[in-house]
Amino acid sequence: MHNKEYRPTLAQLRTFVTIADNKHFGTAAAKLNISQPSLSQALSALENGIGVQLIERSTRKVIVTPIGERLLPYAKAALDATDIFVAHSRGSYGQLSGPLTLGVIPTIAPYLLPTLLPLLQQEYPELEPRIVEDRTTHLVTMLRDGRIDAALLALPSEAPGLVDIPLYQEEFVVVVPSSHQLAGRHDLTLQALEELRLLLLNDGHCLHDQIVDLCRKADLNPGEAASAVTRASSLTTIVQLVAGGLGSTLVPISAVEAECQRPGLSIATFAPGVSAERHVGLAYRASSSRAAEFTKFGGAITRAYRTAVPLRPPMN
Repeated sequence: MHNKEYRPTLAQLRTFVTIADNKHFGTAAAKLNISQPSLSQALSALENGIGVQLIERSTRKVIVTPIGERLLPYAKAALDATDIFVAHSRGSYGQLSGPLTLGVIPTIAPYLLPTLLPLLQQEYPELEPRIVEDRTTHLVTMLRDGRIDAALLALPSEAPGLVDIPLYQEEFVVVVPSSHQLAGRHDLTLQALEELRLLLLNDGHCLHDQIVDLCRKADLNPGEAASAVTRASSLTTIVQLVAGGLGSTLVPISAVEAECQRPGLSIATFAPGVSAERHVGLAYRASSSRAAEFTKFGGAITRAYRTAVPLRPPMN
């Protein structure tokens, strides 16, 4: 029965949110550093106080009830508001400090983080970055569920409830075997893709979709231009396949230094004015009150990219 005088505590709200996000009592208790009985007691006190069941418990899984799903955003908003209150009281509102969990797609993380993380440590020593690498679709889900704070990915995120901050445009370069007729060229058009047997990342990687879109812009059939048999889940493997003579590929320019300096490879670039690039940015929840922090964080990412990536990659 609903108690009209009842007001939930922050600990109870945090318990509900953590259980809902993790769908597991043991994991939630570990994250909150409390025992499972204490976790269950806090949740029961919250449910009894408001008079509704938020979490359905079973021996196999944890399910958020329909009313729990409707109330979850408000619980998260209350916790966010509390964090902002504390930040204001400490004079750190809008400053980059404390924990920040960043999701990064695999075609950015290994090439930008070696520059970004030292920069953040130097410029924002009170920031505690936590990195989650995953595909775009998974990051968007985690972002909307509150499991990460922001995501660095190719724009647009195209997800309701998210805000995109454009950070930089990154051009693609063509990677071919060193004996290929396009090796070392600087004047490619999109139609040059027709001459390539393209090797792509697996479906689900945004880079796969971006290359397919480039093929379409050149009026090429992506199914004909791209190999339907040989695919891989990482750029490192794709480039190794190119070195082995199995085909060619496109990579973002930030990956050139790390991936394309091995024997048997050469690269070529598109002519000036040819639009062959991706737009990279930072996405965060529209409901978040950390917009000022994310804007500042995005500026740091852009500076790291400009430091890490030359205007043009070195040619073989």
